[in-house]
Amino acid sequence: MTSSERSTDRPGVIRATPAELAERIEQLTARNEKLLTTLKEARQQMLLLQEEVDRLGQPPSGYGVLVRTYDDDTVDVFTSGRKMRLNLSPNIDADQLERGQILRLNEALNVVEALGYEGVGEIGTLRELLGDGSRALVVGHTDEERVVHLATALVHTGDGGSATRKLRPGDSLLVDTKAGFALERIPKAEVEDLVLEEVPDVDYEDIGGLRRQIEQIRDAVELPFLHGDLFREYDLRPPKGVLLYGPPGCGKTLIAKAVANSLARKIAESRGEDAREAKSYFLNIKGPELLNKFVGETERHIRLIFQRAREKASEGTPVIVFFDEMDSIFRTRGSGVSSDVETTVVPQLLSEIDGVEGLENVIVIGASNREDMIDPAILRPGRLDVKIKIERPDAESAVDIFSKYLTTDLPLHPDDVAEFGGDAQACVDAMIERVVERMYDESDDNRFLEVTYANGDKEVMYFKDFNSGAMIQNVVDRAKKFAIKEQLDSGRGGLRIGHFLDSILDEFAENEDLPNTTNPDDWARISGKKGERIVYIRTLVTGKGNGAARSIDTESNTGQYL
Repeated sequence: MTSSERSTDRPGVIRATPAELAERIEQLTARNEKLLTTLKEARQQMLLLQEEVDRLGQPPSGYGVLVRTYDDDTVDVFTSGRKMRLNLSPNIDADQLERGQILRLNEALNVVEALGYEGVGEIGTLRELLGDGSRALVVGHTDEERVVHLATALVHTGDGGSATRKLRPGDSLLVDTKAGFALERIPKAEVEDLVLEEVPDVDYEDIGGLRRQIEQIRDAVELPFLHGDLFREYDLRPPKGVLLYGPPGCGKTLIAKAVANSLARKIAESRGEDAREAKSYFLNIKGPELLNKFVGETERHIRLIFQRAREKASEGTPVIVFFDEMDSIFRTRGSGVSSDVETTVVPQLLSEIDGVEGLENVIVIGASNREDMIDPAILRPGRLDVKIKIERPDAESAVDIFSKYLTTDLPLHPDDVAEFGGDAQACVDAMIERVVERMYDESDDNRFLEVTYANGDKEVMYFKDFNSGAMIQNVVDRAKKFAIKEQLDSGRGGLRIGHFLDSILDEFAENEDLPNTTNPDDWARISGKKGERIVYIRTLVTGKGNGAARSIDTESNTGQYL
């Protein structure tokens, strides 16, 4: 019997080729590896579950506020309404801790983790800094005074010791009253709502018809900033303020913005900097919003505004504080009907302009169409030194203003351009000349009012007497709207002289009832004229009839009006 025969006769003997055995071994190996991976994953999940069980089984952590650190790795912490001396975990570096910082405590009241600062609390106002600057006296919303520590985030240590980081009285601070810490300086949102910090994008070239006034304000504002050495050489004090007054809509605000822009660019050029990156601050005060019904709040806002101006000016950057509608805030003291708020608001402004704390690199510009209502103390020399009247535009000024809004860049009707041989500039010039002639014509169609003065004299007023830069812009805008509507209807677009003439008629029609008042003060505000007191007004608008007269004999106001 051969060996092969014997092997086949024995039970349990593997009958397979070597290739089959190798494949079998490979399958078993893969199965073992998969089983091993499954066991490892199960073990990992068990460890994670164990960690979760251990975490959930841990006692709760407490929190405290760091008061002081010591060299022996202990700290004073304010927690649960009391101050305690606690040990630091070896994993925490005491040198990296900051006062006022939140610390996490374990069950044994050991410090195990350092966190950030508390982000909520009460708002307090800094009254003054105490000692070395690490403590401060703050006032709460109920006028309650308290002494608090300043967090490290508010204090830094220099070569000369401890010093505050740009903290000034009046700053708003986030205060943790329980721990006794001031944690953060909060921006003055109430002042942010009242001022607009920016470099305006208005140039003098954008303003038409006010060359003389622009030259006056440039002499008053730009010369002292740009040539301060000459002013000191001649012992000449630069003006502290400028008043722009005149009828509404004639460019007072535009001039103030152009001053800020021009001043920033020229100072940048004098320093060798890029004029496109010129920097100045134009604090545009929203006059009526400055008033507050609570006693003392308006005065406080004025103090904060000038404090902001001084901070910006201390960097060598010019600051312009612009009060629009100045008569609404600083009217003559004693003229109020009920509140007489001006009795305290006006002195506050006076003390800011020429008080003990001077204004360097800061100039105040006020704008008003009722300069007669502003307190005389504000207008005297040494305060608002320069007074510039912005008058209503005459025909020459109106041409200049129209040229700012009506240019060859706008679509012009082909028929109108063809009349001038295809010369667009000649077409525009002719349009402007024709429109201005129509607006300033003293014809019967342009008669508006007949006024009778107290001495019996009469005067006829035309629409041109109530013209303004704002009205001219509105006429151009109306003409553009007419051109758009015509293009939508007929398919042919472009501005025509007829659009402007129709715009003038619509503008006059809308303004027929504008001065619908029997108050001489309102007439003075609207017309911009002064003289004898008006006692009788008669409208002369075509189609209205001659009977539409309004007597104002019953008015009790006296003085120089229209």
